[in-house]
Amino acid sequence: MSLLLLQGDVQSAAGASGVRWGDLALANPWALLALPAACLCLWFARGRARGRTSVALAVPRSLRQRTAFVPGLLEVVGLVCACVALARPLRLDVSSDQESEGVDIVLALDRSSSMRFEDLERGRSRFAVVKEVVGDFAARRMSDSENAADSVALVTFARFPRLVCPFTLDVEALLGFIEQVDLAGWDPDERVRQLKQQMGEDGTAIGVGLAKAVAVLRASDAKSRICVLLTDGENNVDEITPRAAAELAAELGIKVYTIFAARYVFEPDPFRGAWVPTERPVDTRPLEEIAELTGGRFYRAGDKAQLEEIYAEIEALEKTPRKERRFEETYDLYPRWLGPALLLLLLGELARATFWRRIP
Repeated sequence: MSLLLLQGDVQSAAGASGVRWGDLALANPWALLALPAACLCLWFARGRARGRTSVALAVPRSLRQRTAFVPGLLEVVGLVCACVALARPLRLDVSSDQESEGVDIVLALDRSSSMRFEDLERGRSRFAVVKEVVGDFAARRMSDSENAADSVALVTFARFPRLVCPFTLDVEALLGFIEQVDLAGWDPDERVRQLKQQMGEDGTAIGVGLAKAVAVLRASDAKSRICVLLTDGENNVDEITPRAAAELAAELGIKVYTIFAARYVFEPDPFRGAWVPTERPVDTRPLEEIAELTGGRFYRAGDKAQLEEIYAEIEALEKTPRKERRFEETYDLYPRWLGPALLLLLLGELARATFWRRIP
């Protein structure tokens, strides 16, 4: 028994009943019912013994008489410990595990030269604002505190699409790729800009960009696959129309969220020799049609705050379903009570047979 007390709690095969106090429980709570009966029997037996042997003496009480309750107290406390041991106290070690299946997300970003304009936030280009907001969104989706991290890929498009980063769970890697993406058809250096324009790199191929994102998602075996496509202009490349790409996504069960991110339409002013903002309306019907065909949503952002709200809403709409598994292990605590019970009962009997012994 002493070895059990010195060792740690032993794992138990017993299950806890409905009687619980925090991380403690009883396997056999009914055993506590024996406690009042045991104490009553002990008191009755000792009382009869006192009635047979006690003699009233008109003399001062001795130390033994004043402490005559000690053997009975030892026995009662011993019985209490024994009943608690019979109730089999248990320590519970409860743990849970989150089981979830992440979402595969393709971020499709327009990098055409019009993304250089500064109307989403003062002093910053549209592209700089978009990269910051998209990076924050990706970081949240890829580093879920509840172990439901999503795989994210990055596709950019202008005249041509490009897979910049395949599906990854490495947040730092993806953020690095986002940071390195530059605009197509635009460069502060006039000679470089002219070279890019000659190569025909600039353009807004929404359908082509979406088709590339769909091709990337097609290889995914995730149950939930979505694309978040952002652009600031109208489609001007018809090799693959936005509708054709949307129909392909719908066939594969890929949901597409589309975002138009711009406050103004910038046009060249021949008198001022610069690009100036105008209120010319933009045809966003292709973006709306993509969202409708695939079961997603269309959004319009006129500034950074609205863009952040849009990505937050998409994040809320695409919450990853989670299943919680609960594990419960029990450890026996009865050795901590059984040992003292036997010791106290033994001491009580020894006390009655020695110092507190009654002589008939």
